[in-house]
Amino acid sequence: MTRPGGWLRRWSLNELPQLIDVLMGDMSLVGPRPALPEEVARYGGHMWRRLAVKPGIIGLSQVSGRWDLSEEEAERLDLYYVENWSLALDLQVLWRTGSAVIRGSGAY
Repeated sequence: MTRPGGWLRRWSLNELPQLIDVLMGDMSLVGPRPALPEEVARYGGHMWRRLAVKPGIIGLSQVSGRWDLSEEEAERLDLYYVENWSLALDLQVLWRTGSAVIRGSGAY
C-alpha cells in the first residue's frame, strides 16, 4: 500500500465515494458492510438474514473494532444489527463512527 493510500484508509476517506451509492439508493448510510461473493458462498443458514437489509457504508462491526474483530464477532454484530434495527441503533452507530475514525483503531 502506498503512503497516501494508507493515510486515506487510516482516516476512512476511501469510503467517501460510497456516498454516491447512498444517494442512488443502492446502499444505506448505516448497515452491514457489503458481502463479497466468496463470503456469501460460505454463509450458513442463519447468515442469509444478513442479506435482508441494504448494505451500509458504516456498520456496527466497524464501530465495534473494525478489523480487530474475528470473523465470527463481526458476523454476530451484523446479525444483531439486522435483528434489532432501530433509528436509535443507527444514531448510536453514527455517533460512534466519529470516535472510530478519529482514533483510527483497527484501520489497515
